[in-house]
Amino acid sequence: MEETEASLLHQFPLLLPQNRAKTVYEGFITTQGRDFHLKILLPKDLQLKNARLLCSWQLRTILSGYHQIIQQRMKHSPDLMSFMMELKMVLEVALKNKQEIHALPPPPQYYSSLIEEIGILGWDKLVYANSCFNTIKLKAEDASGREHLITLKLKAKYPAESPDCFVDFPVSFSVSRTPQSSIISIHGQFLAALESLKTFWDVMDEIDEKTWVLEPEKPTRSATARRIALGNNASIHIEVDPRHPTMLPECCFLGADHVVKPLGIKLSRNIHLWDPENTLLQNLKDVLEIDFPARAILEKSDFSMDCGICYAYQLDGAIPDQVCDNSQCGQPFHQICLYEWLRGLQTSRQSFNILFGECPYCSKPITLKMSGRKP
Repeated sequence: MEETEASLLHQFPLLLPQNRAKTVYEGFITTQGRDFHLKILLPKDLQLKNARLLCSWQLRTILSGYHQIIQQRMKHSPDLMSFMMELKMVLEVALKNKQEIHALPPPPQYYSSLIEEIGILGWDKLVYANSCFNTIKLKAEDASGREHLITLKLKAKYPAESPDCFVDFPVSFSVSRTPQSSIISIHGQFLAALESLKTFWDVMDEIDEKTWVLEPEKPTRSATARRIALGNNASIHIEVDPRHPTMLPECCFLGADHVVKPLGIKLSRNIHLWDPENTLLQNLKDVLEIDFPARAILEKSDFSMDCGICYAYQLDGAIPDQVCDNSQCGQPFHQICLYEWLRGLQTSRQSFNILFGECPYCSKPITLKMSGRKP
């Protein structure tokens, strides 16, 4: 009890008991540099659920609309200290919402200059504007005909203050600021950035169109990685450098050893064949000495990417990335599924971060190398 009273005095030094029984507290609650007068009447048993809160007209006005929440917090708070902390949080939210509602609108020149700029840029470039006209979305096409959007969060002092810009790019996009940065100049810089990334998006689009991309399922324009199906329940994960998209990407093969090891050997042996003048996909075909099968072809074959334990493809956003090394099996599994399966077998054993056990399908030996944390 004494500890709670000490905490109350420390957190709310301007709220003091008015009698020995400490059933009446009066003073101030401070937040955002402002003091608000209040009085709390407690019953003899000091239970908050039967207490009364008396507020100054100023505090009552700010908390209008929060009466039910405050009553609920008072009913469920174990002591006065807990309730005061809850009340302070509610008050901070109420003040923030009041400030946003009563924020002064930009001057008329803000709207007139903005409308004039959009007129010069072209109203066909405007995709969206909110009711306050402080968030707008503009569109632009790159040289390959792809449509891209830029979102501008305009500030009240625009154009003296540059807006915040949001784009779906694989690299950072920063606007060169001038004393009078306009949406026309920002849109121009957006177009220049699109042109610099054209080759990267050409490379990624070719991969998406001509191969079966396992991950990401719906790639965004900022996504630099692709996991591509190779057949035989194997895949390759590539990470493309957006600034040098035709250069050799980071490659990681996923699948049974008897399938992926030969591919790794070919990559090392044929790396000298990589020609930056060719497309990335063509180079991968030449170096790995394979043709990337299309999804339609793989789906008609015995190729399966469903987990052999849970029988699902996606599990919490993950797809099967563990494969049985037996050439007669090659069944894929989610890491978490295989981990739980092997952990439940009495015959399984663990050495450091590697689990050894039997494949649920063919009963041949299978190993699972776990990362630093458990799946």
